[in-house]
Amino acid sequence: MLNPTELRKNIYKILDRVLETGQPVEIKRRGQILRIVPAESVDKFQHLTPRPDVIKGDPEDLVHLEWEVNLDLP
Repeated sequence: MLNPTELRKNIYKILDRVLETGQPVEIKRRGQILRIVPAESVDKFQHLTPRPDVIKGDPEDLVHLEWEVNLDLP
């Protein structure tokens, strides 16, 4: 939570961070809380770097499940 002086000192950085992350910023003034939020929701995945070489092999192998049941229980 920020106070108005901190907001004033870093307003452009704070506003940019709200726009980039979608995380609201709260400011306490006269005992009340004010919140700066983006008007539109932010896509959390927009800043991800594509990494096609991360998965080695067939991606389908990651989701394959064995459904065999061992009925030889004690």
